[in-house]
Amino acid sequence: MCFFSEYQQTIRAVNKAIKSVVAILVFKKPEQLEGKVDSELIASLPTNKDGLIQVSNCSGFFISSEGLILTNRHVIDEEGAQYEVVWQHHHYDCDILVKDEATDIAILKINAKNTPYLKLGDSDKLKLGQTVIAIGNALSEFENTVSRGIISGLSRKIETDLEDKNKRFSGLIQTDAAINPGNSGGPLIDLKGRAIGINMATVLGVENIGFAIPINQAKRILRDYQKYGKFYRPSLGIRYLIVTPQLKEEHHLNSDYGAFIIFESIPGQKGIVPNGLAQKAGLKEGDIILAINNRKIINQDSISEILNDLHYGDEIKITFLRGKETKTAVIVLKN
Repeated sequence: MCFFSEYQQTIRAVNKAIKSVVAILVFKKPEQLEGKVDSELIASLPTNKDGLIQVSNCSGFFISSEGLILTNRHVIDEEGAQYEVVWQHHHYDCDILVKDEATDIAILKINAKNTPYLKLGDSDKLKLGQTVIAIGNALSEFENTVSRGIISGLSRKIETDLEDKNKRFSGLIQTDAAINPGNSGGPLIDLKGRAIGINMATVLGVENIGFAIPINQAKRILRDYQKYGKFYRPSLGIRYLIVTPQLKEEHHLNSDYGAFIIFESIPGQKGIVPNGLAQKAGLKEGDIILAINNRKIINQDSISEILNDLHYGDEIKITFLRGKETKTAVIVLKN
């Protein structure tokens, strides 16, 4: 039996994975930048063959031999932008197949055959202290940048200001492997060269803390896309507040926990979204959802975490409180 040192395993994993990593360039028309970016800076930015100006870049990686690419959603969601994929110094137009805001995952495709691709690992089996490697295209200049570190945290929750919007993500992998600007969307791999995460974000002002999206979140999106030709993220169609002691006292609620469906206080901000699953199930404003499939709703992430484990076409049971009466409703997750 042949054993390799961690040093040798790292080199083998990088050599195995790096040819599957691509750069994704973001372009805009000059007139889109006028008044927003200094004219001297615009003149210094690179352009493509059509005269479009490159405003940013990120990374991605192949997940099939047919040119499917995983990356971050936030870097390919620029209004009015055009995108190119760079692989082996060739530029390709790309189709955006899936953009999922909840996980910040996107799937792209280029017109290429026999593309090298990364095998996907199992992020549910990751361990604290496990060695990982981040690969990407740092700072728009340094192609195939590699950094090594360990998993320093699991199931992390963070709030970011991606696209100037406050967004919350949960279940993330925390690592001290450097994730630099431009590395977003690139793979976080294990010592066998398998993708176990998608590089996502760093914490400003703190050294050696970066975050990656667990690859199992991408597996679900990919599986639904391959099965249905699209990705469906279940949503109950409600606006709610998690029950707290203060909320219970203010509204004289009959439960210590659950999701309280709010009453419309602003025109157009109904607690029950018209034509949503909750409305079809007969729920009303003022109801308290106690559990979904017998899993209690006890914190802000409970509903989204439960729905993330479900799929299009699944049947779910909602247990809810109306006044003092406990009721149930069974619905099927469909559009």
